[in-house]
Amino acid sequence: MKRILRKIFSKVTLVILICICAILAFFFWGWIEKQVNKAKGTYYIYKGDQAYYQNNLAKTLEYYNRGLELYPEHYEAWFNLGNIYAVYEDYYSAVDAYEHAIEHNPKYVLARMNLGIVYSEDLGFFDEAIEQFDTITQIRLLKLWIPFVYSNIKSVPANRGIAYYNKGVAYKRKAMYLPLEKRYLTYKYLGDAVEAYSKALKFLKKNYDVYYNKAVAHHLRGEYREAGLDYCKAIQLEPMRYEAHYNLAVLLRRLNRYSDSVDELQKAAMLILEDPETTTLQSSYIFNLLNDVSRRFITSEEYYTQKLSDEPTTSISYTYVNGKIVPDEDFDKAIIENFKTCAGFEYFNEEEDLNEY
Repeated sequence: MKRILRKIFSKVTLVILICICAILAFFFWGWIEKQVNKAKGTYYIYKGDQAYYQNNLAKTLEYYNRGLELYPEHYEAWFNLGNIYAVYEDYYSAVDAYEHAIEHNPKYVLARMNLGIVYSEDLGFFDEAIEQFDTITQIRLLKLWIPFVYSNIKSVPANRGIAYYNKGVAYKRKAMYLPLEKRYLTYKYLGDAVEAYSKALKFLKKNYDVYYNKAVAHHLRGEYREAGLDYCKAIQLEPMRYEAHYNLAVLLRRLNRYSDSVDELQKAAMLILEDPETTTLQSSYIFNLLNDVSRRFITSEEYYTQKLSDEPTTSISYTYVNGKIVPDEDFDKAIIENFKTCAGFEYFNEEEDLNEY
């Protein structure tokens, strides 16, 4: 009897469980289907990651697109897809992918950053870019530190600084690409760029690119003292990059400081020869300018005054092996210090009325 009851009870229990499952499946089928698709989509996205690491672009795009069809909320996959399109210069597809990532995660800072960069540097949509960078500076993310596992203590403020920097770049580009009938706005937009760079420096205190671009914006606005000081700060931070030396030389030439201009042009010329990305046109332009400024210096009053008053200086001997500079005794330290020295720093630091020059 007990065995019969147990069998009946087991069968009833099984029927009840089947009914419960059927009811749940009926009412929650959409949710169940979504979870299944989410699992399948995640798998295809994983396969896309593997194909990307193997440099198989066709398979990467195929897997990502299949995965996102099944799991469209995977914002990181949209972000990766946008990066791939951007690398292959399919900018409108990149924008679409980044926008999907932001749609599913409005606080996704990296997607907004890359979207802004594509808008500004590749498509010329400066206002849209500035809007993205402004949004990033207003996003407040929880700072989290888990020892040996995860930390965003440094990345959160750094990303705000980078957003301000990119905002400055966007304003500068906007100023440079104005149509003729709106050129009167150039000065204003360059001022907006300076303001953005200044805010970036609150987070990126020792960043060459911020100081250099801020100097360029001041330079274009005719604010020569501020430009000179910022070029000098950039040089102090990264003395072996030629751009700041070259632009400072151009500024000093404008101010008839020919001796200082020659000094900076010589540094720029030496550095640009060691840069593998330098074009022949860039090199020839610097050397032509160096020749021009040297001639001006030799025929200037500054040259004769310096010849009478300057004490002899100890020259540094340069040694080349296979086209590369190699150190003599203490040469490496000496040349770094030499390149860190900013020609005209005292002049810019003392003069208050350079902008009227």
